[in-house]
Amino acid sequence: MSDGRYAMGTVLEISLVARSEPEGRALLEALYAEAAALEAVLSSYDPESALSKLNAGAGGDFARVPPALARILRESLELGARTAGAFDVTVGPLVALWKEAARSGRLPGGAELAAARARVDGRRLELRGDEVRLAPGTVLELGGIGKGFALDRLAETLARAGVRDALLSFGESSVVALGAPPGAERWRLLVRGPGGGYAGVIALRDQTLSVSSSFGAGDEIAGLRAGHILDPRSGRPVTQERVAVVVAPTATDGEAWSTALVVLGAEPGLALAEAAPGVEALLLAAGEPPRETAGFPRAARFEALPAPP
Repeated sequence: MSDGRYAMGTVLEISLVARSEPEGRALLEALYAEAAALEAVLSSYDPESALSKLNAGAGGDFARVPPALARILRESLELGARTAGAFDVTVGPLVALWKEAARSGRLPGGAELAAARARVDGRRLELRGDEVRLAPGTVLELGGIGKGFALDRLAETLARAGVRDALLSFGESSVVALGAPPGAERWRLLVRGPGGGYAGVIALRDQTLSVSSSFGAGDEIAGLRAGHILDPRSGRPVTQERVAVVVAPTATDGEAWSTALVVLGAEPGLALAEAAPGVEALLLAAGEPPRETAGFPRAARFEALPAPP
C-alpha cells in the first residue's frame, strides 16, 4: 500500500508491504506522524522548532537540545570533515545572504560576502552530549541533510515493526529502498539529469539514494545564474549545471555527499567519495561525459536513457 503527504517542504511518498491492510494503514499514520515530529525539531522555517530556538541563542552558553537534533549535528560535523568542508551545516548566513540577493536582484558586495563567510565554519558549533553551543552569529541550516536523516529514522521504525519491503521517498531526491516490491528483485526508479529530463533508471535493494542538482531552484541575479547549492568555502553559489547521484550506507550520508559533489565537481569530489566506505556516486554535468566511482555501476544497477534527439 502507498500514500503521499506534504512534509519537510515536499511530498513524502511511502510504499510498504504489510501483513494486513489495517496494520499497513496504522504504520503509514505512525510514519507520517514521526516525520511531522522530526520536522518540528529540524525545520529552519518554523520559529518554534528546536533548530530555530538554537539558532536564536547563538552566542550563549551550552543549551540542551532534543536527542534527534544533537545526533544530526554530530553526524553533520563528521560528514563536513569527510567532504573537505564542501558540506557544512553552518552555511545559514550564506543562505540568508543569497536569498536577499535573489529578492533584491542585487549581487552581494565583497564586504557582505566576507562578513557572511566569516560566520561559516564547523568549528563554530560545539557539541557536548545533547548540549550544543553556537558561536555568535552562527546559523545552522539542515536543508541539505534533514530529509535523509528523517528517512533513516522512519526506516528504523519499519524495521522494528518487522517490515522488510518498503520505499520511502522525499520528492525523488532522497530515497530509502528496503527489500523489493512484490514480484520484483529491486525497486526501480527514474533519476533526473541536467536540464530537468531523466538521465536513467536505477535499481535499489536495501540501499539509499540521494540526488542533488545545482539548478533545482536557482535564480538569475543581476545576470548571474545562481544555483540553490552554495559552496561554503567560497560563499558563492554553484554556477555550473551539475547533478550528483549517490548510493550510500544511510540516507543521511547520501544527502551530504550529493550536496558536496555538486560543490566539488568531478575533481576532487569523486576521489573523496572513492575513499568513503559504502559511498558510490555518479556525477552528471552539462556538456561533459558522465563520471562515476569505480563501484557505482555494480552498486546502483544504473541504466542510462538515450539522450533526447
